[in-house]
Amino acid sequence: MLRWAVIFLIIAIVAAIFGFGGIVGAAAGIAKVLFFVFLVLFVISLITGRRTTP
Repeated sequence: MLRWAVIFLIIAIVAAIFGFGGIVGAAAGIAKVLFFVFLVLFVISLITGRRTTP
């Protein structure tokens, strides 16, 4: 999921360089949402991670 966030961030940066305003906003928004979803899933996996019993 983090990979997709980085891909959309790169798309937003490239679109900003070439001056495509609408694409920049959409790609940056998608990247932001995916990043926060990744963070939430990461924290949940840390909390509920593998618990080994001896």
